[in-house]
Amino acid sequence: MSGADQDRSIHADAAPKAVGSYPHARRVGDLLFLSGIGPRTPSDNTIPGNDYFADGRLRKYDIEAQARAVFANVRAVLEASGATWDDLVDVTVYLTDMARDFKAYNAIWAEHFPDAATAPCRTTLGITALPTPIAIELKCIAALKD
Repeated sequence: MSGADQDRSIHADAAPKAVGSYPHARRVGDLLFLSGIGPRTPSDNTIPGNDYFADGRLRKYDIEAQARAVFANVRAVLEASGATWDDLVDVTVYLTDMARDFKAYNAIWAEHFPDAATAPCRTTLGITALPTPIAIELKCIAALKD
């Protein structure tokens, strides 16, 4: 593989557009670094499970819907990058309400990674906000075999 192929940015058509000027992922050698991936729906930018007041303020959200959507979006970026789910080696999870959402998120994580021995490493952080009205975001690193 040439040096140009080893160091490149990736934009995944099947993933939501970035909310800033950055790629979905960047490959450097055998490592793939994903930018923060949220649960927005790629086709229309909506956020699964969000319910809004008439004035546009967020009324409530469904962490399970958002967690499932964020995993689907991560998978889309991995696939666009030539990687697979099994290539993930490290995941940082950002939750805006750790006390409320960790248990439900953790259960969905276990569905996607049922074997702890082969699951990627994971760090989960409770934060006060994300740049859009989402409750979860994942930052991932994958190791590519090729």
